[in-house]
Order: sequence, then C-alpha cells, then structure tokens
Amino acid sequence: MATYLDFEKHIKQIDEDISTAKIKDDASAVEILQKNLEKEVAKTYKNLSDYQKLQLARHPDRPYAIDYMRPLLDNYYEFHGDRAFGDDASIVCYVGAFAGHKIIMIGEQKGRGTKNKIRRNFGMPHPEGYRKVLRVCKLAEKFNLPIVFFVDTPGAYPGIGAEERGQSEAIARNLYELSKLKTKTISIVIGEGGSGGALALGVADKVAMMRYSVFSVISPEGCAAILWNDPEKQESATKAMRITAEDLKSLNLIDDVIEEPLIGAHRDKEGATEAIKDYIIKTLQSLDMLDDEIRLDKRFEKILSIGAYKE
Repeated sequence: MATYLDFEKHIKQIDEDISTAKIKDDASAVEILQKNLEKEVAKTYKNLSDYQKLQLARHPDRPYAIDYMRPLLDNYYEFHGDRAFGDDASIVCYVGAFAGHKIIMIGEQKGRGTKNKIRRNFGMPHPEGYRKVLRVCKLAEKFNLPIVFFVDTPGAYPGIGAEERGQSEAIARNLYELSKLKTKTISIVIGEGGSGGALALGVADKVAMMRYSVFSVISPEGCAAILWNDPEKQESATKAMRITAEDLKSLNLIDDVIEEPLIGAHRDKEGATEAIKDYIIKTLQSLDMLDDEIRLDKRFEKILSIGAYKE
C-alpha cells in the first residue's frame, strides 16, 4: 500500500475514490477523478516547503540506489568487499552496459523491510564500505570507465567498531582520491545526502540533486538539538540550513537539479529513472567533449571555489 504524508491527504482521498470507481467499473467517474488528481498534485507539489521536501527525500517508498541501477544497466555484475576487512552491504557497486557503453555505478542502499534494513545498516556505511568504493573507483580508473555515484544516506555509521576501523580516515581518503581520479565521474543525490557519509561519494566532475532531495552537513533534528536544545524544531532548522536542491544550486554548491516527476519519484519510479538516464547520457556527452587535463582542472577549481576564506 502507498504511504501518504500529512500534506498529501487530499491526494490520498482522490486515489481512494479512483480505486472505488474502478471497482464499480465507472469509466466516466475515473476520468473525472484523474483530472481532479492532476490538479491537486499540481496545487500541492508546486508550493512545497523545505520541510515537506525533506519528508519526500526520506519517503519510505522513494526509490533507492538499486531501484535505479538495475533498470539502467544491462548485463550487470556486482562487486563485493574492500579486500581488507569485509563487505559492507550498505554500499552497492555494479559494472554493466549503459547506453551502449561500459560503466560503473556505485550507490548507498538503505534497504526495505526490517531484515533488509538491518543488513544494509539503514544506508549508513562503515569504513569498509568507503574502502570498497575506492577499490572499485581505482578499477574504473584503470580501465577508463565512467562512474556514477548515487548518494542516499542519513550519514556514515557512528558506531564504536566503525571508529575503531578508521571511519574518518576512510571518508577523508575518498575525498582526496576522488578529487584527482582520472576517469569521468557524476554524483547524484537521489534522496538524503547526510554529512560526510554523502561527501565520500559526492566529489565528482558533475554533482546533481533530484528535485526532492536534500544535502546537509547535519540532520535538521541534530541541528535543532544543538542550536535550540529541541529536536522538535526540525522544521525551522530545515529552512535555516538551506538544504534543498534549489538552495544548493543557487549557492553554486551543486551543478544541476534533475527534474524528477512533479508528483515525486516515490509515485513515478519509471519517470524518475528516465530523468536520471537522460541526465547521465547528456552529462557524459558533455564530459566527453573535454580534454582530460581540462576536465580535471575544472573539477579542482570547483572544489576550491566552495566556501569563503581569506589568505
């Protein structure tokens, strides 16, 4: 069954009316209700607050990395393990054919259902996950294969074991290595981009966010707890932090916003997958036109331009 958020109650009612009309085989009523649904969707989704966009980014029905990677790739093969400690199931890495070319896709996977969520650690990678990412990236560099990252995590796992195995070093190593990786790279925030857990897959030639995704240095709940000692003020924190795709594009912290279907990827997975496919094809074509040295210089300049500082 579909999950509806608080601000979607009118959409839920119309969906239920459509289901009832279909059971009664009332074609004319279905047609009228479909038009009403389109109007309600446009009315609701064109006036979303930042907090409502955060809710959509975390929507339980929203597609996760694998939901995009498998439909986009042909003859795919999954990589496992970091060759040092173990395999982190919260990171998934595939090689396959995309639009007639070999490509590697790497993503953070949250998991569905209790058992799978636990197996995927709720999309919070361990150090071995980030080291698996780096291992596969180096393989892509060796064979000159483009890489697409799918970012979707509340943050890196903060447990004792992760810290003991060098969580901060693993993230920092990825930031350093991805900044100078020779192959073409694209990073797409498909849902929740949380802190260093997202940054470890967020250094690329082109960084994009889907329309209803967020990218932040800390969760709004964490921000509210620190600033006001009240996690319940997360709505105010979300607005103050400016973590939506439109905000980050206006601040030149990302390159592009991918226009997923207006009703959201959770309601139109095929439309969202097609939007991502079109973006990847278009972006790879533009990167192909650049000399490798120029492309790497542009990536480096983009990284240095982030933030404000004085000599």
